[in-house]
Amino acid sequence: MERYRTRKLLLALAAAGGLLLTACSGGGDTGDSSAADRGDHTAGPPAAAHGDQDGTDERDERREDPDHLSTFALDVDTASYDYTRRALADGRLPDPSTVRPEEFVNSFRQDYERPDGDGFSVTVDGARTDDEDWSLVRVGLATRTAERGGERPPAALTFVIDVSGSMAEPGRLDLAQESLAVMTDRLRDDDSVALVTFSDEAETVLPMTRLDGNRDEIQDAIDDLDIQNSTNLGAGVETGYETAVEGLREGATNRVVLVSDALANTGDTDADSILEKIAGERREHGITLFGVGVGSDYGDDLMETLADKGDGHTVYVSDEDEARKVFCEELPRHIDLTARDAKAQVAFDPETVEEFRLVGYDNRRVADEDFRDDRVDGGEVGPGHTVTALYAVRTEPGAEGHLATATVRWLDPGTRAPHEESGDLEADALDDSVWSASRGLKTAATAAYFADVLGHDGPSLPGAPRLGELSEHADDLADRTEDEELRRLAEAIGTANRLK
Repeated sequence: MERYRTRKLLLALAAAGGLLLTACSGGGDTGDSSAADRGDHTAGPPAAAHGDQDGTDERDERREDPDHLSTFALDVDTASYDYTRRALADGRLPDPSTVRPEEFVNSFRQDYERPDGDGFSVTVDGARTDDEDWSLVRVGLATRTAERGGERPPAALTFVIDVSGSMAEPGRLDLAQESLAVMTDRLRDDDSVALVTFSDEAETVLPMTRLDGNRDEIQDAIDDLDIQNSTNLGAGVETGYETAVEGLREGATNRVVLVSDALANTGDTDADSILEKIAGERREHGITLFGVGVGSDYGDDLMETLADKGDGHTVYVSDEDEARKVFCEELPRHIDLTARDAKAQVAFDPETVEEFRLVGYDNRRVADEDFRDDRVDGGEVGPGHTVTALYAVRTEPGAEGHLATATVRWLDPGTRAPHEESGDLEADALDDSVWSASRGLKTAATAAYFADVLGHDGPSLPGAPRLGELSEHADDLADRTEDEELRRLAEAIGTANRLK
């Protein structure tokens, strides 16, 4: 968790030890040396703020104070929240290590303005909390809308299906088979699918096959999936990527979809080692990984690490409705990519901001000096996505004027040309209270506070209400919006309150 930082403390350290701020690691997020120290001349400076381009804008200089920068790779995972809901429904609290606040926050679609083409829009807003001088600041990023039936490149999807013994539990392999069958009916004729299964060993049961004229053959291969023995997940992923490369389609979106409970117990079980074996395929061909987690017992850490470092993202499904939504709606509509290696950098103004902390994204932090180094891995994002990052921010008493500038940088999926977009926040734009703020900000705060209390012995975020009070806020939000997803959130918080 990112440590709190104060301008006063930094000034004191500088005076006592002659500390040169320009030689510090960026933002305290990592211990990496600067790009200059590494002899890296391709990395650019931290994100520049709006204003004069000649470097004379004093406000711009303040914004580039390296100890008031926060940089992270974008992440659209939601598995942590859905797995938490599954645990609560089973009558147990989740293991705190599986609670990732950013995945709670990003489980709820926001109404940010959408860009016209590929890339992102940037929205920055915030509201004050009940703790004096503390606010929650929301950085919202959105891609263009994913239109149903809209134009997209054809898809070449390699499904890597876990058929180990643990997948015999109802709601695992049977759920995957049913969902894949329905999804196959909804894919386009010019799309292609391949099937790889793994247990003790991995096997390609269906090479890359066009949907047009072959739907019956594909359906038969799905129906014939059968439970076997152990879970050699490493072999499954490796064979999946080999199959994807053999069936690679130029001009198509080539993706590996891993469906598993991720309870690897034989072969290679280390995520970094597994990823190293497929590194060449990922880098040369740009094949992304989409992880679908299933099962009451679930290898959350392994699946999340594979997806994060494998240029993809993860979801978790526990019932038929969720599975149909993922396989039959989200995956076909979000096959296309609008951005590769996307990173965000937020520059807080040291004249108005005393402390700040990024909520979550613990394993997605990027050294500030690597923001414009396009060799450093970011996140892959498709159309129809929103990404939200929350910051706990302590402002100087009576602060007025500029608070922060948020910049997102991404590479065009086809040309890999870099692009950036920015947004600003002023102190007088903060709402008076989180609980009277916009629906989207209130939703993000509720989800973050919920994750906060589940991931710690007690609340740690500024202004965090007790679980019972949070449950009341969530019920009120669900009643006012009549939103089904928010009603599920309120029910989960209520269940957690009873179990606590």
